[in-house]
This record gives sequence, C-alpha cells and structure tokens, in this order.
Amino acid sequence: MLWYTALVLAVATERVGELLLARRNARWSLARGGTPADHGHYRWMVALHTGLLVACPLEVLVAHRSVPPLLTWTMLAVVVASQALRWWCIHTLGRQWNTRVIVVPGLRLVTAGPYRRLRHPNYVAVVAEGLALPLVGGAWVTALVFTVLNAWLLTVRIRCEDAALATATAVGART
Repeated sequence: MLWYTALVLAVATERVGELLLARRNARWSLARGGTPADHGHYRWMVALHTGLLVACPLEVLVAHRSVPPLLTWTMLAVVVASQALRWWCIHTLGRQWNTRVIVVPGLRLVTAGPYRRLRHPNYVAVVAEGLALPLVGGAWVTALVFTVLNAWLLTVRIRCEDAALATATAVGART
C-alpha cells in the first residue's frame, strides 16, 4: 500500500508541474491574443482528475484486494508509457501545450512528433493512465468509474477543441 500511495503522489506531483507549465503557457498565449475556448468543462476535468488521484489509494486502502503481480507490473508499464507519451506531446507542442483550450491567432497546427500520426495523442495518454493507475493497486471500481466519466468528458473536450481550432482564422493551441 505504501509504494502504491507513493506512486499516486508522484503522479499528483507531476500533475502540479503540468498545471504550473500550463499556467505559464496560458500567459504566453493570452499575451499573443489567444482566446480561451473551454466553455465550462475545464472545472469538471480538474474535479475528475483530482477525484482519480484521491480515489485510487482510498479504494486500495478500503478494499484490501489481492492484485496479481502480472497485472500490477503490466499496468505500471502502461502508467510509465502514458507519462512518456504525455511529455512527448508537451515537448512537441512547446508553448502551445496547455490544459485549457486556447486558440492563438497565427499559429499553425502542430503535425510533428506524436501529432504526425494521431490527432489527439495527449488524450490517448490520459485514457491509458486513467485506466492503468488504479489497476496497478487493484482499484478496479475507480478505474471503471473514471473511464466512463472520462469518456464522456473527453467527448465534450475534443468537440470543443476541434470546434475552436476549426473556427479560428489561424489554427492555435492544442492539448
């Protein structure tokens, strides 16, 4: 349980780093005429992801489930791979990366790195991590609830992002 809690805390710390980077990138985007286009779903994303990080160790603590080592190690590998993909996305987008949808006039759509093959690779990382992180510790209820709610929220988010990018006179920030 202790090592799992440490893993979840490490992911939470990484999230705080992402939020700090996103805030800096948002200031950069807004200073260049960027327009936020979140339309109210962002607060639900924050709540869902915070809930994931709280629910994972809580379910493991309460449920006392035995987890097969193969599942633990496989899901841990997926968590690590999802972090690598997320940071590849962040590095590829540079200052255009953000946790919010902000369209900056005059910027081109990024088609390098993972964006060469996938339209929304960061969301692949989010889905993989949201399923795998709970399963590392056997928190299958958390994995199921997060996955269902995240599917709905990502549908809203991707529609919002695609609409913002399609209606902009120049393609802007992507997450």
